[in-house]
Amino acid sequence: MELEIGIEDLLRKSKVESSRIEFKAGWNPDDIYHSICAYANDYNNEGGGYILVGVEEKNGVAARPVKGLPEYMLDDIQKEMVGYNNVISPAYFPRPVPMEVDGKWILVIAARTGQQRPYKAPDYVTGKKDKKYYYYIRYGTSSVRANTEQERELIAMTDQTPFDCKANHKATFADISPVLLEDHLRKTGSKLAKQVGERGVEAILEEMQLLEGPPRLRYIQNVALMMFCEHPEKFFRYTYVQMTVFPEGSIKNPSLSEDYPNITGSVP
Repeated sequence: MELEIGIEDLLRKSKVESSRIEFKAGWNPDDIYHSICAYANDYNNEGGGYILVGVEEKNGVAARPVKGLPEYMLDDIQKEMVGYNNVISPAYFPRPVPMEVDGKWILVIAARTGQQRPYKAPDYVTGKKDKKYYYYIRYGTSSVRANTEQERELIAMTDQTPFDCKANHKATFADISPVLLEDHLRKTGSKLAKQVGERGVEAILEEMQLLEGPPRLRYIQNVALMMFCEHPEKFFRYTYVQMTVFPEGSIKNPSLSEDYPNITGSVP
């Protein structure tokens, strides 16, 4: 299993907003699941985020070399997560990806926007009984308990999946360009770039968490069509850039203008 973005970019926070990345020196599920819940709620519609376990933070950036996790813990943590995922209400399943960095192992937890938001998490997922549940959101670079007003906004977001994350029922995997997909993954430094030709578009989009629906009936999310379809206007009518030039200035002489041909194609 691979990430859709290079691990070095995550560690440097170079291609993802800092609010979408959190470093954790060790495995502390009570704390980490508050962040998982916050990313699943995606209060600011940023697309979720990444939690890097085994990485210490120093002045807002990753301390190198990374602290790392004992290799034997990787399987144990992933087994524990199955139970904790079902404790979130409703159940939510982030994607854990073990990665080797600086000669040590870390665990990257990719938590995208949940399709059944809003989500609640207990104050202690490790608690045995009498769990108290709360909504969590991202506030800047921290995961915090939502206040009363924020709770109301979260509840109002029920079934309001961001357009980018919605499944497109008209598209097929033939609409995805392997060339555009591979080019994107190469630019983001993902190891998945070398696997597009061998494994195929569907498998790679699955790894990138860009598919929706049951295993036998998978649908492509809108964002994948915007990014990797050569003719996204098939699905999104206004997918183009329109340019008008005012040679003498739009204020001085707005009646004199020239329209350029529309720029079409994938969003990048």
